Amino acid sequence: MSSRFAPRPTRTTVRGGETATPRSTARTTGIRRTWTPQAPVDLALTLGPLRRGPADPTFRTTPDGAIWRATRTPAGPATLRVALRRSTAEAEAEAWGAGADWLLDRLPHLLGATDTPEHFAPRHRLVAHTWRRRHGLRLTRTGLVMESLIPSVLEQKVTADEAYRAWRLLVRGFGEPAPGPTPAQARMHVMPDPRTWSLIPSWEWHRAGVDNKRASTILRAVRVAARLEEAATMDPPAARARLEVIPGIGPWTSAETVQRSNGAPDEVTVGDLHLPGIVGYALDGDRTADDARMLELLAPYEGQRHRAARLILLSGQVPPRRKPRMPRTDIGLL
Repeated sequence: MSSRFAPRPTRTTVRGGETATPRSTARTTGIRRTWTPQAPVDLALTLGPLRRGPADPTFRTTPDGAIWRATRTPAGPATLRVALRRSTAEAEAEAWGAGADWLLDRLPHLLGATDTPEHFAPRHRLVAHTWRRRHGLRLTRTGLVMESLIPSVLEQKVTADEAYRAWRLLVRGFGEPAPGPTPAQARMHVMPDPRTWSLIPSWEWHRAGVDNKRASTILRAVRVAARLEEAATMDPPAARARLEVIPGIGPWTSAETVQRSNGAPDEVTVGDLHLPGIVGYALDGDRTADDARMLELLAPYEGQRHRAARLILLSGQVPPRRKPRMPRTDIGLL
């Protein structure tokens, strides 16, 4: 009965990485691995940032609490199912497809084994309270750049709903069905490979609501996808510098990518329309804060500023709305 009245995630907490886990699915056996984290891990909080909207064809949660991911690895497409065994806190994973071994080898990194939450010290009451409530938060490290870079480019200067719709249409239209027994009726897909991205006709970008500037940025990136994937093995500043060589990829996009691909705890997102105001309001009551003020407020968390920003987003402490939402503009209708 208590779960019936559990608070629903807000738009802001979802952006912080919270993803609802519904209340099992029959499946054939894939390759399996079990891993025991050294500290408690909240799967939904840790892997939530990899989900691009509620209908993301590459990400699903199931009633048994498992999270499914369809992704393209250097070894090929693969599907991963991961769940926590509550009695032992072990992470149980199964994977299917050509990239199954690659995914399972990196399961600890995906679940935050390289994260350093022990270096985090809350400096504000709000942050400390959220940290106690969300202590299972770990920063994931996928080791995959393009799967985070492309949807981040799609999110440039548009509403989240528009970006999620574009990602969904393009992945379903030009990706391939995810290998293995994915959840019933989930229609999971692996995103297209770089060559397929480069061959998407201009009218399909338009139909998905992607303007020429964002489409051109993605096309420039996929031409050098192999070089960009190398950024996953670099330290975060060098990785961001590698990505920002591509015209159209700036500090906002590189930070959003490296946070996921490299598990970077200090790469805070600048250039965001809402984040400075949210951080300013939560920590100082200043809803008009800009990037400079946000970085000043986050300075006590040097080395862990991204984690602090995630916790602020997950707190749900946002300034009251004073004007309507940004209108959605579907260029596919023009």
